[in-house]
Amino acid sequence: MIRRSLAVFTLSCLLPLSVHAQNTPLGRWRSIDDATGKPKAVIEVSAAGNGTLSAKIVQLIDTSDGPNPLCDDCSGARHNQPILGMTIAWGLKPQGKAWGGGRILDPENGKEYSVKMTPIAGGRKLEVRGFLGLSLLGRTQTWLRESP
Repeated sequence: MIRRSLAVFTLSCLLPLSVHAQNTPLGRWRSIDDATGKPKAVIEVSAAGNGTLSAKIVQLIDTSDGPNPLCDDCSGARHNQPILGMTIAWGLKPQGKAWGGGRILDPENGKEYSVKMTPIAGGRKLEVRGFLGLSLLGRTQTWLRESP
């Protein structure tokens, strides 16, 4: 009886920690194509080591542009670099329940935007908002958390 009570108590203490741990942008996310509604890529959001987060494309699902498309519309060091493995978001810092203050690259057109990431649905989804200047002038995508 004491063991069962101890086990129930331990699980009840750990459950909120595991739920809270999922309510973060960290992890792998499946991005959805705005035009088709189909999965496009898997993006991994990770700690950058300086208190910020970054995001990298780790798998391409929609390969209509070939098996390893290049970012031909990108400028600078990213010009003509493979999209697979490319860091597409960087400099995200905690802002309440969201992460923002960083930049995101759209490899389709090579343009950079300000970005804000907000975990929703208990951390199962991630709202990613890219915008110019004011957050009102932008677009939001919802990424889906990949199973571990």
